[in-house]
Amino acid sequence: MSGTHDHRPVDSLDAKRVLLALWLTGTFMIVEVIGGLISGSLALLADAGHMLTDTMSLGLAWVAFRVSERPADVKRTYGYQRFQILAAFVNGITLLFVVGWILVEAVQRFFEPVNVMGRTMLFVAVIGLVVNLLAFRILRTGNQENLNLRGAALHVVGDLLGSAAAIIAASVILATGWMPIDPLLSMAVAFLILRSAWELVKRSAHVLLEGAPEWLDVAAMEKELTDTVPAVEGIHHVHVWSLTPAQCLLTMHARVNEGGSDVDHTRVLLDLKRVLRERFGIDHATIEIDGEECADGTDNTSTNH
Repeated sequence: MSGTHDHRPVDSLDAKRVLLALWLTGTFMIVEVIGGLISGSLALLADAGHMLTDTMSLGLAWVAFRVSERPADVKRTYGYQRFQILAAFVNGITLLFVVGWILVEAVQRFFEPVNVMGRTMLFVAVIGLVVNLLAFRILRTGNQENLNLRGAALHVVGDLLGSAAAIIAASVILATGWMPIDPLLSMAVAFLILRSAWELVKRSAHVLLEGAPEWLDVAAMEKELTDTVPAVEGIHHVHVWSLTPAQCLLTMHARVNEGGSDVDHTRVLLDLKRVLRERFGIDHATIEIDGEECADGTDNTSTNH
């Protein structure tokens, strides 16, 4: 179960990938503003505003990587890695607002069509597609279990889809002069982004709310522990959560055999931690051994959480 979960610390290479994507996106945003001013294209200027939002989001993602590398201290004993999740949540919310803005703008253009210089739009959109493909490729080579990196990549995907839609729209405008194709394709791109944005918000919020890892079946884990470690009769007071999707933490009580004065508690702890590490990929576990009576004063004859 744990084979697919990456438990490495924050990779400084991921921070460099985000920084490079940030420079590419920011540079193209300037190009798009110039192209929009020259052509008089509101579509390009509006997309430049979208690019500005993405540049700021990539900047936030990069800052999150840098902050998360700071060591733990007496005030933040877990360190700063959770800052990545906060950045991913903010980026997801930002994407939802961007989707809303695109949809509102698209509806307005149906009622108030905007004339677009097709050739200039096509030229800038092709450059944008190349830049966004390069930025997406850079981010895809990183750790995809990292929600902060995924959030940054989603913003680039939005730009990539926007560039592809702009190319199609510009081609249709040049061929037929039909302007409604621009808002139609913008709405299609918005709905494509919406699903991924919502998934990012949902997953990052789950981590921030200390939810159990989505891949973990707690009941199956309890059964595995009691079946594998003979001295353990029951598991209770289980609390498991994620610092980041790649780093799980767990606390629990384990009840050993009644009259188990001969039971080696240290051996039981080592065996429990070994099973948690090897079968479930949980490296950080705090376990309390109970006898007939739970130290917290509750009945430990069942596996209450």
